[in-house]
Amino acid sequence: MKNVVTRFAPSPTGRLHLGHAYSAVLAHDFARSRGGMFLLRIEDIDPGRARPEHIDGIIEDLTWLGLMPDGEIVYQSERLPLYAEALDRLKERDLVYPCFCTRSDIAREIAASASAPHGPDGPLYPGTCRRLPSPERERRMKETPHAWRLDVAKASKAAGPLHWRDGDGETPAQPEGFGDVVLARKDAPASYHLAVTVDDAAQDVSDIVRGCDLYEATHVHRLLQALLDLPTPAYHHHPLLLDAEGRRLAKRNGAPSIAGLRLAGADPAKLVADLLAGTLPSGYSAASA
Repeated sequence: MKNVVTRFAPSPTGRLHLGHAYSAVLAHDFARSRGGMFLLRIEDIDPGRARPEHIDGIIEDLTWLGLMPDGEIVYQSERLPLYAEALDRLKERDLVYPCFCTRSDIAREIAASASAPHGPDGPLYPGTCRRLPSPERERRMKETPHAWRLDVAKASKAAGPLHWRDGDGETPAQPEGFGDVVLARKDAPASYHLAVTVDDAAQDVSDIVRGCDLYEATHVHRLLQALLDLPTPAYHHHPLLLDAEGRRLAKRNGAPSIAGLRLAGADPAKLVADLLAGTLPSGYSAASA
C-alpha cells in the first residue's frame, strides 16, 4: 500500500478565503484519514505579486483552522535550481523554444487571424517564435529578454499516448488544447506548470486534491511528467465554492477572508465541520464547474 501524501500549495498574493480553506480541509483530511502526510508548499515564485506578509497570514489561518502541515514548509523561491535543471533537460531534447513576443505582439497576431484556436485559458499562442529560423533565434536570444515555451506538438509526439487517474476513472491527456504553454517567463524562472510538476514529484506527493478549476491544467502536467520521467500522482478535483451570485470565490471578487471570519468570532472547528458536511455559510454553494 502506497504512502499517502497530499499538499496544499497557495500563492501568497493575499489572505486565504473560504474557498482556500475548503481545499485545504479536503487535502488535509484525505491524508489524515489514510494515515498519510499533509504538506504545505508556498508558491511564491511570482516576484510581482508574492508578499512575505501573506505567507505569515497563510500559516496563521491554517493554524487557526487546525490544519497543521507535516514536515518543513517548502518555498518555491528556494527551489529555482530544480526548475532550471528540468528546463535544461527539455532544451537538450529540443522540446522548448525561446519566445520573444510581448502580449501586444500576440494580441495583434490573434486579431489578424480569421479563426484563432482557443483553449481553456483563451486564444492559443499562434506559434510565431516556433517558426523562427535558427540563426535569427540565436541572435535574438543574445539581445532580447525571452520566455521559454513548450513545443506541445513535438512533445506530445515524443511522449506518446498518456492518461491520468482522476477519482475513480482514467482520463486521456490532451495537452494540445493548451497550445505552446510558457514554462519559464521573462520575469520568472519557471511557470506554474513546470514548478508544480517538479515539486509534486520532489515531495513524493501521491494524491493531489485541488479545485476543479485546475482540472484542465492536468493535461499539461501529465505531459511534463512523462517528458521528465516523473511519477504521476492520483488526482481528486473537488467542486468550487460559489458566492450568492454564482461566481467562484476569488480575492478580486471580495471573497471573505479566513482572517475576517476569525475576527468576526467564527468557531474554527464548526467552520471546518460545516465545510466537510457541505453545510456552507449562508449565500454560498458548491459547483463542479
